[in-house]
Amino acid sequence: MRTVDRVRIRTPAEHAFRAAADVERWPELLGHYRSVNFIERRAGGGRVRMTAVRPFGPLRWPVWWESDMWLDPARGQVRYKHIRGITTGMDVVWQISPVGSESEVSIVHEWAGPAWPLIRRPAADWVIGPVFIHGIASRTLAGIARALEDRSE
Repeated sequence: MRTVDRVRIRTPAEHAFRAAADVERWPELLGHYRSVNFIERRAGGGRVRMTAVRPFGPLRWPVWWESDMWLDPARGQVRYKHIRGITTGMDVVWQISPVGSESEVSIVHEWAGPAWPLIRRPAADWVIGPVFIHGIASRTLAGIARALEDRSE
């Protein structure tokens, strides 16, 4: 399973990188994030636990995961490896690239799927990736863009 979400943000790349890396502030900026907490901090990242909801009309499906997180400012990347939760083993890369005075921000999720015999790939490719991962990532990018662009106006 591979999902790619991207957005152009009217803000310099260094501002977009800071917002992507400042995960503990996400619940303040993003209505679908409930909490983001560092379990362990390390230079250039750490281990984080994230909880969010995936809205389906009036229903709000709760999701959670733990990830190891690495910051690579020189390459404009924030990387994650999911280590707990249904998406264990997922690799996530935020790529922040300057485009003039703006930023192109993408999130790529790659994953072989859950450890469920027989339905592993269909579950990942048909439900978890397009419905949950894309549903949350697209809202995350839109919310980060709104917060950064509102601040610059």
